[in-house]
Amino acid sequence: MQLKHGFKIALNGLQANKSRTALTILGIVIGITAIILVMSLGEGARELILSEVRGMGAETIVIRPGREPKGPTDIAETVFSDSLTSRDVDALRLKSNVPGLVDVAPGVIVTGSVSYLGETYKPFILGWSAEFMVDFLDLYPEDGEIFYESDIRQKSSVAIIGSKVKEELFGDSDAVGQNITIKDRKFRIVGAYPPRGQLAFFNVDDLVLIPYTTAQSYLLGIDHYHEIITRAASPDLVDQTVRDIELTLRESHNITDPEKDDFFIVTQQGLVDQIKIITQTFTAFLALVVAISLVVGGIGIMNIMLVSVTERTREIGLRKAIGATNRDILTQFLLESVLLTSAGGVIGIAIGLGLSLGISVVLSQFLGINWEFSIPIAGIVLGLGVSGLVGLIFGLYPARHAARKDPIEALRYE
Repeated sequence: MQLKHGFKIALNGLQANKSRTALTILGIVIGITAIILVMSLGEGARELILSEVRGMGAETIVIRPGREPKGPTDIAETVFSDSLTSRDVDALRLKSNVPGLVDVAPGVIVTGSVSYLGETYKPFILGWSAEFMVDFLDLYPEDGEIFYESDIRQKSSVAIIGSKVKEELFGDSDAVGQNITIKDRKFRIVGAYPPRGQLAFFNVDDLVLIPYTTAQSYLLGIDHYHEIITRAASPDLVDQTVRDIELTLRESHNITDPEKDDFFIVTQQGLVDQIKIITQTFTAFLALVVAISLVVGGIGIMNIMLVSVTERTREIGLRKAIGATNRDILTQFLLESVLLTSAGGVIGIAIGLGLSLGISVVLSQFLGINWEFSIPIAGIVLGLGVSGLVGLIFGLYPARHAARKDPIEALRYE
């Protein structure tokens, strides 16, 4: 039997019962739609995060405490490490130690809520330098002003808040000059940032920025930093600056063996590589979980194909009586199964891309997120391949069952 003729017979068989065909491929359609949706949105999220990281500048160098995490179990060590201190910051600021460094800003993260006259809100509280925020992210207050290095030295209780924090605590009232409470300590608001959304590694609208010395002494009771962000004079000097930082910190920590470093350094390219690995792994995991659901759709197709074989027993007997071989019958029913799942795959891809485009438009136009629609070529290839493979695997048993029917018994079947 020619393949072209086999396709024609298979299409006729599927068109004979359109409602059942549509319901049969529904599981495949849903599964492939989910795969395309996950991979497209995953790619969009990855590009959004990467664009934010790239916005930090290629000259950015981040120093973090503890050993560099090699897996999920190592993250706790990094979070609770106290290896970065003011002595390290002073050493890094010496030009003789790190000539290529132009700025150093240690930071600490405070967990908790802020309150004002009975209103409570849980923002992202960051102990950092407001001047570095201006140079680093070009972020100025919309109302009021920033706090300065003198406030950091004096451990002043001052704060700059984001637009969402202002809205939650003050509504339409002026916030500058008012006092908010963080962990039973009063902070005077000296500035309020304009709405900026996600910027670098935090949401500005949800931010409360305070001097890091104040956060250390009065809120956390620690003398170490959670992170030190630095900037090289130019992107070309990043590699040399990283080497100088490593030598400086090893000397400061009395470390002679690089394998025993109690800190690690991440450059922008390193962050980009880490983010790519994390997002690709997470997307692949979700796609795999969704792909497992296609097995359920495959089982449904196998059941329907077995029903179809039973209903068309006389047709099988008649075809064998006029010369069709077992291979011809096997090919016919396999083609029906593959066409069934492939059609579901194509429909699922179209629906998945449409939903992804719709979600991207909503995120970009209505929520103000710089989300780019991405067509996942790998997802499309995977969708077509998996749907065809499901049809082949789950159609094989019904096809062999049809091919093995005895022609005489098949013609007698009623």
